[in-house]
Amino acid sequence: MRIATWNVNSITARLPRLLAWLESSGTDVLCIQETKCTAEQFPAEALREAGYESAVNATGRWNGVALLSRVGLTDVVTGLPGGPEYEGVQEPRAISATCGPLRLWSVYVPNGREVEHEHYAYKLRWLEALRKAAAAEVAGPLPFAVLGDFNVAPTDEDVWDPALFEGATHVTPAERAALTALEAEGLGEVVPRPLKYDRAYTFWDYRELRFPKNKGMRIDLTYGNAAFTAAVEDSYVDREERKGKGASDHAPVVVDLDL
Repeated sequence: MRIATWNVNSITARLPRLLAWLESSGTDVLCIQETKCTAEQFPAEALREAGYESAVNATGRWNGVALLSRVGLTDVVTGLPGGPEYEGVQEPRAISATCGPLRLWSVYVPNGREVEHEHYAYKLRWLEALRKAAAAEVAGPLPFAVLGDFNVAPTDEDVWDPALFEGATHVTPAERAALTALEAEGLGEVVPRPLKYDRAYTFWDYRELRFPKNKGMRIDLTYGNAAFTAAVEDSYVDREERKGKGASDHAPVVVDLDL
């Protein structure tokens, strides 16, 4: 069984590439982040024609998450249980469902902007709510995983130049401690292998030719319970999908399971 996570950076802008990638990759379940559309604008019919059911949490121009599945989609929960609000709104940053033999969450963790910004404090509150909510799923009857754009690089090796990130978000001790707290609840990280170079980066900014120079970050992550990680056969970053005109600034992260 093949699952994946991908921040598409606008599903309407990326739809032709998404449909082609789903067909060529043979993915059974895809966790999507940054749909940048409303639920009504989400291309559910085009995806249905391609063989995928959709579950969507999207409210407008920013954020938005979804799950696509061709192996079933039931018990959908929209939003992060107990999740905090930002400026009076619970943003569309989480959705979960049972997809065939798996329980999966697609998450888009807040960016944080700057360490002194309220958005950073919101990010830490959001990650704590994620820890509490995920803890309730870890011991469930199914293999369980949380996948998505975490906007956190787990170690200094997961950014192309750690010195450039000193004092910035994505690499602070508090953000990384939040990932460690997830692991303490029984979620292990599935670290993908690179298809090129020695680092499995998942994000490269559009600016300054950072992709061809491989100046990237690994911020799209997979955390699974013991039943999930025991079934993992392979995981890799599909760097090829970051190439060419009209690409997202993130690459899909693929996880193959023996289920």
